[in-house]
Amino acid sequence: MREHAQRLSGLGTTIFAEMSALAVATDSVNLGQGFPDTDGPASLLEDAIAAIQAGANQYPPGRGIPALRQAIADHQQRFYGLTYDPDTEVLVTTGATEAVAAALLAYVEPGDEVIALEPYYDSYAAGIAFAGGRRVPVTLRAPDFRLDLDELRAAVTPRTKVLLINSPHNPTGTVLTDDELRGISAVAIEHDLVVITDEVYEHLVYDGRRHKPLASYDGMAERTISISSAGKTFSVTGWKIGWVTGTPAAVTAVMTAKQFLTFTSGAPFQPAVAKALALGNDYYDSLRLDLQSRRDLLCDGLEALGFGVHRPQATYFVTTDIRPLGHTDGVDFCRMLPERTGVVAIPHQVFYDNTTFGRPLVRWAFCKQPHVLQEALNRLTKL
Repeated sequence: MREHAQRLSGLGTTIFAEMSALAVATDSVNLGQGFPDTDGPASLLEDAIAAIQAGANQYPPGRGIPALRQAIADHQQRFYGLTYDPDTEVLVTTGATEAVAAALLAYVEPGDEVIALEPYYDSYAAGIAFAGGRRVPVTLRAPDFRLDLDELRAAVTPRTKVLLINSPHNPTGTVLTDDELRGISAVAIEHDLVVITDEVYEHLVYDGRRHKPLASYDGMAERTISISSAGKTFSVTGWKIGWVTGTPAAVTAVMTAKQFLTFTSGAPFQPAVAKALALGNDYYDSLRLDLQSRRDLLCDGLEALGFGVHRPQATYFVTTDIRPLGHTDGVDFCRMLPERTGVVAIPHQVFYDNTTFGRPLVRWAFCKQPHVLQEALNRLTKL
């Protein structure tokens, strides 16, 4: 056969698949891939079962069922004061990953440049490649992982079409500040850029901080495609229910691409998520506090073992520097770790174009039960 398309070059098997396979082969505690080891709220699961039994098992509407689109619009109004028409400004997708890919396909022409905050979720690289775009990284550097607005401005060229912004940020756990968000808005408006925002960790923000969407800033609602999902908020990452909010034109453009990727999906999960989005503040508060305590358990334990720990402001992940332990290469370290200690983590290096910045950094997931985190820490004493 002929060789595959060049746009696939360098993508290969994801690091998550590689490390998860290592976890199974070595019977390791898997702190690599970011999924919880407990299910979401019982009412959510029961509503999905009820929907299956009630016959919600065929194709739902392409834009998503009306109840979920209304619930998403209500969520945006409730938490951020953003008003969206559920019929024209909301789209349900097969997770946030599809939403990002469809948004990139909708707006990026071959040769267009897409600025992304580095390190970045690996699907961003694939989505930009599929669209024929060129990835331009702006690096968030350890130890504080703050955005350098001068570097962002310098990255913009006449070929720049899209800013791809992830906050709360995976893998660093950074939450962009008001000044940083205002700076991004100014750049986007000055250069007439489309902004795609990945906000899936919006409710997993700690220490009294709050997520603020870019779409809520002056002049940004008309140019921002906001993306989130149910997976992280309700601990159902396998359901793959995501969504897009934006102007009617933007949502229609994303829908045009999305319909030829999965068409539609998640029929019995959509009504369940619609109800879950209306859960009271006590649910969201308890989720945040529980994950914050797990973050602290893992961070404190890793610090005691000698890692350089960058305590995250949000997400499921903590980043560590392995140099205090005498290691310098995160990829080698993570490939050695399962056999030596029975624990799996993810090297930061795979999330960078500028790999030097990520080489000594390793990401650990703390969205596991406390006894699992403690077992991982016990095993890591073998280092």
